[in-house]
Parts: sequence; structure tokens; C-alpha cells
Amino acid sequence: MAGRVAGKLALVTGAAQGLGRAHCIRLAQEGARVLATDINGAGAEETAAIVNAEMGEGTAFGMAHDVTDPAQWEAAVDAAREKLGGLNVLVNNAGIGVPGNIEACDFGDWQRCFDINVNSIFHGCQKALPLMREHAPGSIINISSIAGLIASDTMPAYNASKAAVWMLSKSIALHCAKKGMNIRCNSVHPTFVDTPILDGTARAHALDKDVLMEKLARQIPLKFVGEPNDIANAVVYLASDESRFMTGAELKLDGGISAM
Repeated sequence: MAGRVAGKLALVTGAAQGLGRAHCIRLAQEGARVLATDINGAGAEETAAIVNAEMGEGTAFGMAHDVTDPAQWEAAVDAAREKLGGLNVLVNNAGIGVPGNIEACDFGDWQRCFDINVNSIFHGCQKALPLMREHAPGSIINISSIAGLIASDTMPAYNASKAAVWMLSKSIALHCAKKGMNIRCNSVHPTFVDTPILDGTARAHALDKDVLMEKLARQIPLKFVGEPNDIANAVVYLASDESRFMTGAELKLDGGISAM
């Protein structure tokens, strides 16, 4: 039986671990061919190797890619053309968080957060859209956060950058629709997900990982922390033609937090 994204050609950023790796695996399992990119090129190639071990050689490719560099975006799009034969799914997953409330946050950290979380999407969409138009219908999936919709006093840079991703996605969606490109754009807004980022959070707070997971789960109405495939399954839906009437929307995957 053909997969839900059979024949799709996908580029996924931040694909060396965590959510990005899960997106690549699930897209490939549902029939897509995938270019996994990450500033950690070895990690991206490892993701591709994991996919190919399950789905067969030539399903996935990995490459080093600094998403803040427009020239490296051009190289990534060229690689999609060469390795995949085109591009019609772009998953802008790369992102970081930085510490500090409005008084404590370092401006250099603020700029770095916007460079990686927001400016990368600007560059990526500008560089990818010409090739995506050649292989429409297409889908741009921007990974924001529930923190882009609900504020906290402790992370203004992350809140503001992920809110920018949310609104940028809507602008891109309207542009593509008005130009008749047959390319959709939506944002995804997860809450806490069990990825290596949480391992680092536990270490930073000198907490056992299980203790941290319990603390986070108590903040979620469903009382559990998400797993990477909870987000990756939504990415598959948005990449597929099942979501052909959905654009300029935000998909909240937050265990009910935004309903409170």
C-alpha cells in the first residue's frame, strides 16, 4: 500500500536528533525521500543512515547546513535538486532556546535566537520556493512552539522568536495562495517533548530526568510529556495531500495547555 506521502521530496532542518530525526523517519516510512540537514553534519548523515537501514539506500541523504547562512541554503536546495530530484516539502525544524528574562537576557543571545529560529525560515523559504514551485503541490511546515502563543516571564527571546515564526508562516501562506503556487504553509506548536533537549535541561537544573519529566507532566492537562512521533505524525499529515485545504493555520500539540 502506498504511503501517505508517497513520492514527496522533503528537506528537514535540525535533523541530527530529536524532533528533526523523528520527522525524517516518519516521512520516509510514509513514502517520502528525505534530505536531512543540520549544522551537525555527522548527525544529519547518521539520521539518513538510520532511514536507509529501514527503508533502503537512496531514501535519505544527510548534509551539514548552517540555516543562518543564505549561501548554505542555496547549497541545500541544490542538494535537494541533485539528490532527491526536486523539492515539495520543507520542514523548518531547526531552533534553539536561550536563557534570561528581559533584564538578564544577553542581546547577543537574543540575536542568535532570532537568527536560528526566524531568519533561517526567511532564508529557507526564499531559496526553496522556486524549486518547490516546479514540483507543486507543496507544503512548508514551520516548527514553532506553544511558547509562540503563550508567554512566560523567563524566556522573552524564545517567546518572541516563536511568535514570529507563527505570523511569518501566515504571511508565507497568503503569498503562496495569492500567487497560485499550490504551496501551503502552516506552523506546528508543540509543548514539552522528550528529546535530548530535556536531557540537557535536567543536567542544567541538577535534576534526575524522571523527576523533570514528572514536573513537566504536572503542567500538562493530559499529564504526560509528548514523544517525538507525536509531533512527527502531525508533520506527516501537513506534508500529505490529506491537508490540502489547510494553510496559514497553527497546529497546537500541547496536551491541552492552550485550553486552560
